[in-house]
Amino acid sequence: MKSKILLLEDDYNLSETVAEYFEEEGFEVICVYDGEDAISKIYEETFDLFLLDVNVPNKNGFEVLKEARANGKTTPAIFITSLNSMDSLEEGFTCGCDDYIRKPFELKELQLRVQTLIKKEFSKKNELIKIGTNVTFNPISNELKCDNEEVKLNLKELKLLKLFLQHPNELLTHDRIYDFVWDYDEEYSDNSLRTYIKNLRKILGKDTIVSLKKLGYRFIQE
Repeated sequence: MKSKILLLEDDYNLSETVAEYFEEEGFEVICVYDGEDAISKIYEETFDLFLLDVNVPNKNGFEVLKEARANGKTTPAIFITSLNSMDSLEEGFTCGCDDYIRKPFELKELQLRVQTLIKKEFSKKNELIKIGTNVTFNPISNELKCDNEEVKLNLKELKLLKLFLQHPNELLTHDRIYDFVWDYDEEYSDNSLRTYIKNLRKILGKDTIVSLKKLGYRFIQE
């Protein structure tokens, strides 16, 4: 699965250049151009990394990351900025960023910084996740085992499982699930989603995924 980046940059030319470069390198890039749209995307979708310009309309990059961190989002973040003062640098790290790159920059350098942070984040998560008493999942190899026997999932079942594991005990609306599991050019299916849920319950236990009528689903993990 591709690493997914949220790019907040109000310079359309720079945004397009960065997005095209990273997409050619195998990343998925979602572009937004102001702080309010960034906040909306952060709540709607799951990302592996935030690339945030500081001076953008509505909410600046500092404010966006502060709000995300205040709401429990631990996604690694890099600030992109033309600000040069030590106060600005300090504010960026106080907001919770992991790295900082000043304009103008080399795309290759930015790529190296991005890959380093994503690799660190994956390493932190490279522990087997226990689900109940007999099921484990490795988030790096995507290996799901039940009673030490590997269980094969199709791609959408795998994406759905990862979404649940990233948001345990949290209500996930139908729209949020559709946005994450189905690609933007695919037509989602209520029947297919119910089938994927049914298949996961057979493996994880029928009480692990709770259906909330007309709202969505909640993955229960103690």
